[in-house]
Amino acid sequence: MTALALPDVRLRTTWAATLAEFAPALPGAGYPHGSGVHPGDPPALDGDGCAAFVAEAQCHADPAAALPDGRVHCTYFWVLDAEPQPWEAEDPMVGFVAVRHRLNDFLLELGGHIGYSVRPSRRGRGHAGRALGLALAHARGLGLDRALLTCDVDNEASRRTIERAGGVREDTRQDKHRYWVDLGPAPGHEPHPVR
Repeated sequence: MTALALPDVRLRTTWAATLAEFAPALPGAGYPHGSGVHPGDPPALDGDGCAAFVAEAQCHADPAAALPDGRVHCTYFWVLDAEPQPWEAEDPMVGFVAVRHRLNDFLLELGGHIGYSVRPSRRGRGHAGRALGLALAHARGLGLDRALLTCDVDNEASRRTIERAGGVREDTRQDKHRYWVDLGPAPGHEPHPVR
């Protein structure tokens, strides 16, 4: 079962293992979109690094928090294949999702409201589509009536995932396809933090 969980230090081991799969040494791994990890400045994959990341993620999700220039409020989720107590599973994390609360100029052009990725060893099992559906429900709960999603023009798997979620392609900019998903009225569905 695919579930979204707010970042939690109890999941630091699976978080570190997931990020390690995206290391440049792994061919075809790519960048962990939606992870909140800054290119060129990855966190330490230990307890302190995880705790610092979790604190930063909580700050970004708080609409009252002041953020650095160029950043928007964003809720980061860890995509899991276990619940309700995933820290008891051996390695439950399958990927990442970020739901940005609004768009700035860069996000409108290339990034979109939602970024997501699935770790290489867990791809091809439907997690991306299920996680995207949960992320879209969260975006709806934030009051968005439509969401922008983007993908690289050569990423067929992501293109199919977005289109299955209702994405309608608007155009292509700088080698990124841009899709809008109509969210409709908010049903009150909200992913829950891990307890």
